[in-house]
Amino acid sequence: MPGAVVLVGALACLASFTLGLSVVGGATIAGQRAAGAADAAALAAADAASGAAGGEPCARATEVAAANGVRVSGCELKGLVATVRVEDSYAGMIVQASARAAPPPWL
Repeated sequence: MPGAVVLVGALACLASFTLGLSVVGGATIAGQRAAGAADAAALAAADAASGAAGGEPCARATEVAAANGVRVSGCELKGLVATVRVEDSYAGMIVQASARAAPPPWL
C-alpha cells in the first residue's frame, strides 16, 4: 500500500508540472500573437501616415489590431513614425506588446 501512495503523489506532481507548462506555453503563444498584431498595426499606421494607404493612421492601426484579435491601448504618431501598443488577455493575465514602424528612408 505505501507504493500506491507514492505513485499517486508522483502522478499528482506530474499533472501539476504538465498543467504549469501548458499555461506558460499558452502565455508565450499569446505574447507572440500580440507582438505580431502590434507589428501589423504599426505598419498599417505608418502606411496611412505616409499616404501609401488611405485613412487616419491610428484608425487603421485599430482596424488591423481588431482583425488580429487584440485591442490598441496606445497609438502615437511623430512625423511618419508610428508607435502602437496593443493588449490581449490570456488566463486572466494582460499580455502587452508594442511596435514602431516608419516608411523606408528613401520615400
